[in-house]
Amino acid sequence: MDILSSRKIVRFQNGVLQDAEDSIVSEHPLTIHLNGEEFATMVCSPENIRELTIGFLASEGFIRSIDEIKDIQIDESKGFAYVELHTQTSTASHEFHSKRFIGSCCGKSRQFYFHNDARTARTSTSKLTLSPSQCISFMKQLQEGSLTFQETGGVHNAALFSADEVIVSRTDIGRHNALDKILGYCIENRIPVRDKVIAFSGRISSEVLLKASKIGVGIILSKSAPTDLAIKLAEDLNITAVGFIRGQSFNVYSHPERIVSGEED
Repeated sequence: MDILSSRKIVRFQNGVLQDAEDSIVSEHPLTIHLNGEEFATMVCSPENIRELTIGFLASEGFIRSIDEIKDIQIDESKGFAYVELHTQTSTASHEFHSKRFIGSCCGKSRQFYFHNDARTARTSTSKLTLSPSQCISFMKQLQEGSLTFQETGGVHNAALFSADEVIVSRTDIGRHNALDKILGYCIENRIPVRDKVIAFSGRISSEVLLKASKIGVGIILSKSAPTDLAIKLAEDLNITAVGFIRGQSFNVYSHPERIVSGEED
């Protein structure tokens, strides 16, 4: 399924209205069936759907490892994911309705997310430190690596870094989805995340901070600002939140001990 489409538009440029063609991001529903029950429907970019499904289930507290999944089938053309776990747990027993809607945007589209955060959020034990130049370099790599954003401006980007290099980068119209794809990739490929870093294109909201916590990283980097609740959660969960990474400057909002100035800076 294509992640981009082309559309004829009218563009105003240099004082003139003229016909043009523009690349538009695709937006498709994905319905997850878990152990035979319809569990959730979300709107997402139609790529890396398997990772999104795995990451979403992990984020919601249904799995912790890939070994807990007995079978997973993805029907990308129709927008369905069918997951069977080794443990036949009903979704109703986890304070969820069997049918839910999760929008691609922010805030109230995920009113239920507090239900299981106490179970799934993790306090970081990461010992990783970064230099200021690493923070700036990671954000630059994130921005330069997203060709879809450069072409359309219509997606969020997230990337997982080690201290030395990017491990995986994912894109989605939904900021939560981009992070779930990262988590799904890590779970399926058994990648330890304790001493890793998340670089993220959007605002660090409380939900984004909690997603980083559930992934298990100790540092989250963003070009945008955090919210006050996100900072409070970062303090509580021992996560270093770095925002407004633009040019050669940034702000450290929590646990600044992980950002250490070196000789190269």
